[in-house]
Amino acid sequence: MTPANGTRIYLVDDHQEFRESCVWILEQTGFEVQAFSSAESLLKELSRNAPTARSCIVSDIRMPGMSGLELQSELSHRGLALPLIFVTGHGDVPLAVDAMRHGAANFIEKPFDAPLLIEAIQTALSSHAPQAASSALGHLTRRERQVLDGIMSGKLNKVIADDLKISPKTVELHRANLMAKLGAHNVVELTRAVLGQG
Repeated sequence: MTPANGTRIYLVDDHQEFRESCVWILEQTGFEVQAFSSAESLLKELSRNAPTARSCIVSDIRMPGMSGLELQSELSHRGLALPLIFVTGHGDVPLAVDAMRHGAANFIEKPFDAPLLIEAIQTALSSHAPQAASSALGHLTRRERQVLDGIMSGKLNKVIADDLKISPKTVELHRANLMAKLGAHNVVELTRAVLGQG
């Protein structure tokens, strides 16, 4: 793990308790942290003061006012290419897919362990280029690929089963097989693997 000294984290979340606990965790690691309760307040700060060379944004996706995805779009519009890590308590797969397709460095579900966040930040800061989509995707059967497409669209097993005209049990079996092939333990890890961020 590289030293955190000289690295600034811009933390954006509308929940005060979460912000305070995250600031404490990150400062204990040696990061310099600026916390904001909204995306708009972060953008105001970045308009006044240019980000430091080693900076990273950790932002909630769902917030009152400007959402994390809208923040991501505005940063891109302003030409601010800072690594962006999303955290959310909603585990919304289509949102994760959208965020990562638009360049988010990572996507973490709340609640999470501190080391997971630290590791995600270190990886994002190391200018880790997204890997090519896992070659394991090529080893999926046609049916596993169809089930995967359903999962990535945020569909429940029952809906995927109806779409493919197979039983929910069969969907569960294909789902377990494809997750094992892609080395994913949950849907967020699966999303990262599919989008080449694993």
